[in-house]
Formats: sequence, C-alpha cells, structure tokens
Amino acid sequence: MILVAGPYRSGTGDDPHKLEANVRAMNESALVLFRAGHLPVTGEALALPLLDAAGSTRPGDPLFDEIFHPVAEQLLARCDAVLRIGGASRGADRMVARARSQGLAVYTGLADVPAAR
Repeated sequence: MILVAGPYRSGTGDDPHKLEANVRAMNESALVLFRAGHLPVTGEALALPLLDAAGSTRPGDPLFDEIFHPVAEQLLARCDAVLRIGGASRGADRMVARARSQGLAVYTGLADVPAAR
C-alpha cells in the first residue's frame, strides 16, 4: 500500500479549482500505481468526505485542522511506502519525514517505484 503525498492547499490560495487540480494529480499518480499492481491511497480520499460529513466549510477551519492531517498520519501508519509528488507542501513533506522515521520506502517519482510483487 503506497500513500501518494502531494500538495493540497499549498500555492492555491484555497481556490477550489486549484485544490481540485491537486487532488486530480494525486489520483492520476494513484491510478498509475494501481495499474502497476500496487494499492495506492491518498489521505484526501478519506479526509475530504469526512470533512464534508462533519460540516467543514473551508480548508483551514477548525474541523479541517481536526481531521485532514490526522487522517493522513493514521493512514501512513498502515502503508508500506510513500510516493511524493508535486511541488512545495509542508503536509506532504511531513508525511515523507514520518515515513522515513518509520523506516518506510519513499519514492520521488513514479519511475522509482519498483514493480509490485
């Protein structure tokens, strides 16, 4: 199971179209991983529906802070590796640092990910 970590809010000014583009980039990388035989996951795929159900009204509101990164951190604890994509992102960099501290593999490009077993 590989966590795809990339920018969500970074550089977007919280513009919904830019946020959506960042999620799409993570999902596109996840699809490549899936087709290569891996089980890809994103924190956004789990956190965003929870935020909606909780009544979050915007990125960075108290519910966002309660749910968004903690979901990714809990998910990472179950993963075997991280694929870091995209540009600057404190959250994605935090996932990479946590992965390394847990001894997980960290890949910085799709070409670096070994074939699924």
